[in-house]
Amino acid sequence: MMMKNRTPGKISTKWIPLICVAFFFIGMLFTNRMWEPPESGSKLISSHQQNEELKVICEDCGTKKKSKDDSDVMEQVHKTQEAIKSLDKSVSMLQMELAASRSSKQLVHPREPVGATAQKGQSSKKKVFVVIGINTAFSSRKRRDSVRGLGCLKMSLFLVGEKLLKLEKEKGVVIRFTIGHSATSNSILDRAIDSEEAQHHDFLRLEHIEGYHELSAKTKIFFSTAVAKWDADFYVKVDDDVHVNLGVLASTLAHYRSKPRVYIGCMKSGPVLAQKNVKYHEPEFWKFGEDGNKYFRHATGQIYAISKDLATYISINQPILHKFANEDVSLGSWFIGLDVEHINEPIMCCGTPPDCEWKAQAGNVCVASFDWSCSGICQSVEKMKFVHEKCGEGDDGIWGVLL
Repeated sequence: MMMKNRTPGKISTKWIPLICVAFFFIGMLFTNRMWEPPESGSKLISSHQQNEELKVICEDCGTKKKSKDDSDVMEQVHKTQEAIKSLDKSVSMLQMELAASRSSKQLVHPREPVGATAQKGQSSKKKVFVVIGINTAFSSRKRRDSVRGLGCLKMSLFLVGEKLLKLEKEKGVVIRFTIGHSATSNSILDRAIDSEEAQHHDFLRLEHIEGYHELSAKTKIFFSTAVAKWDADFYVKVDDDVHVNLGVLASTLAHYRSKPRVYIGCMKSGPVLAQKNVKYHEPEFWKFGEDGNKYFRHATGQIYAISKDLATYISINQPILHKFANEDVSLGSWFIGLDVEHINEPIMCCGTPPDCEWKAQAGNVCVASFDWSCSGICQSVEKMKFVHEKCGEGDDGIWGVLL
């Protein structure tokens, strides 16, 4: 029996179609499975993008809500800060008043213990509108009499005390000549002032040794003493050779009654004089910089006014306030660094006739008049009445002013 020879590795031709069909279906099946994942991945990516968009929207909503919350918080913080500032100001004022009260007790009765002063009820001060201190000296008796006899004060030489009391009671205006003591206790100069005071009752005696080069110290002591005795809205210093219209002064000050810290006068900025042996020489010229520099703005010394807060500040800090050679410079320096409003009032430094006369005729009556060349009215004893006749405010004067 003969065997048929078969070639190894050869596939019968009858199976080829079946094999092809099988591979076709296997390929189709394989292809479908391979392409499904990208489709699912696309859906996954799309879903992820939607989630991210929703997240952004939610975050935006949260940001808007957070922004509104932050605005509310900032508003509350601002209100709190304002309340703290107001409280700090109130505390500061109370501390200032307390310190001024303690200082005043010592100024009024420097040789008595504070307890003894308090028992006498010295802590209560009379409320007035303005205290006017007329700076004077031992040698100025005739100047004082020329001022006392003026119609602007409406005072008789023989009824000064009575008129002063009426002025204080009806208008709240206190006027006193300010003077200290001589270097020698109970000297003839002091006794002369005591005698004059007994006659006119118009002095405010200061715990101060008189001297031309001690005007800065005298200014400090005047304000401190005045604050201790009277609770005033304003305190004024004026020289005894300056003509003053009290009514115009009072009405001018009344414009600034609502302001807490005002410094009123004719503001100037003169040169710092380094040369020795000249009037108004400044020994501490080097503190103001290079040669030829000018002073900071300050009120001219013939007349100026300060509000109660500033006078109280001087009273409290009197021992540590620096004194320059010139009194008006010293006062201006004490307010540097403080929240003080400097008010320039040209009507507080008019010239003598015809300057103040022309202004009065035009309806602009001056607060004060003097000659710049003399730092006051030249020959004031002889000319004071003449200046008043030409530049006075009229018969009503202070009595016609509503305060």
